[in-house]
Amino acid sequence: MFGIVRPCAHRLTEHLKTEWMAHLCGLCLALRADHGQFARVVTNYDGLIVSVLTEAQTGRTETGRRTAGPCPLRAMRTAPVARGEGARLAAAVSLVLASAKIRDHVADRDGLLARRPVAAAARRVARSWDRAGARTGRELGFDTAVLVDAVDRQTGLEALAGPGTSLLTVTEPTETATAAAFAHTAVLAGRPGNAEPLAEAGRLFGRLAHLLDAVEDQTADDASGAWNPLTATGTSREEARRLADDALHGIRLALKDAEFTDGHLAHVLLAHELRVSVDRAFATTGAGCATHGATHSAQGGGQPPHVPVPGNPYADPASGPWHPGPGGPGGGPLPPEPPNRRGTLAGCAVWLGLACTCQMCCGTYEDPWSRQRREALCNDPGSCCDCCDCCSNCSDGCGCCGDGCCCDGCDCGCDC
Repeated sequence: MFGIVRPCAHRLTEHLKTEWMAHLCGLCLALRADHGQFARVVTNYDGLIVSVLTEAQTGRTETGRRTAGPCPLRAMRTAPVARGEGARLAAAVSLVLASAKIRDHVADRDGLLARRPVAAAARRVARSWDRAGARTGRELGFDTAVLVDAVDRQTGLEALAGPGTSLLTVTEPTETATAAAFAHTAVLAGRPGNAEPLAEAGRLFGRLAHLLDAVEDQTADDASGAWNPLTATGTSREEARRLADDALHGIRLALKDAEFTDGHLAHVLLAHELRVSVDRAFATTGAGCATHGATHSAQGGGQPPHVPVPGNPYADPASGPWHPGPGGPGGGPLPPEPPNRRGTLAGCAVWLGLACTCQMCCGTYEDPWSRQRREALCNDPGSCCDCCDCCSNCSDGCGCCGDGCCCDGCDCGCDC
């Protein structure tokens, strides 16, 4: 359940990457604290946006962070993680929606769930998660019944949908659920004026999530005979793309109507990363992740500035990050092998964490056993696309793809 908003390390500044990971780990740890270890399996990239929106309205506080212990998914490093009502709301929403997803798979008799003993066990887990999510929701003043009702209505709408049925009729339950979750972040943050624009942003985000899921799964669903919204309603991919683009535009307009104390990360995720997600789903970009290449144009020059590779003090500034050398993206010699190698089991655990979090795909990563810096699969910036073309039009700097807002001269059409 990784979700549709999956930012690559190349497209986030070091600060925003740290903040994004803080919310992701905060969601995971909130699930463990409120609902037990097994509940952590429902951690997902989209759920953390609820936590991001809450903090964007309240601003980061000292009590909003704590230092978490080593974790295999962080290469056994400690890290600051988000905590508080935003993370707990994200956990409750993720848990309830995951339980609904399980019930949906049970009803469809998917895979192992076609077997009665497995299906019975899955139903028990779903009921337990429903109760746990509802309990946390009540503590936060959020009624999770709206989520359960929306998911229950989904099955009936799918049964009635056919050629000619509007695709938006099918996406409505998802829109309603995400609108309620987004709007409640304004309640937690004490900004009631933000409830309406955030509800609109949530409604359109839910529409996008449903659309992109349908687009990505259509080929496999058609081959297996599974129900797919696009196939069932006879909606073309061109029409689906038009609806997705309209939703993207609507989300940006809604975010402009909301008041944030620090909305940089929310803007990057909901304005720019969503665009990347749409392009990826409709296969309009390359398979590689986007680099932070647009930033260098914003500096007013044609050549990218030197950005040292994190964790590589041996990088040669003369070669620059855009000219790979023997030491990786920053050039220079490789650092000597550290003496504190990990054992076999510890290394395997770290390798599993790196693989599951895609850290072996982008940038550089620490070898699970030797702790040396390794080049990832997507380490050639030349093979990556640019996440925003607007920065070339800006003379005084633009942070479209980083942690700032676009300047007045931005002509990228991103409405920021």
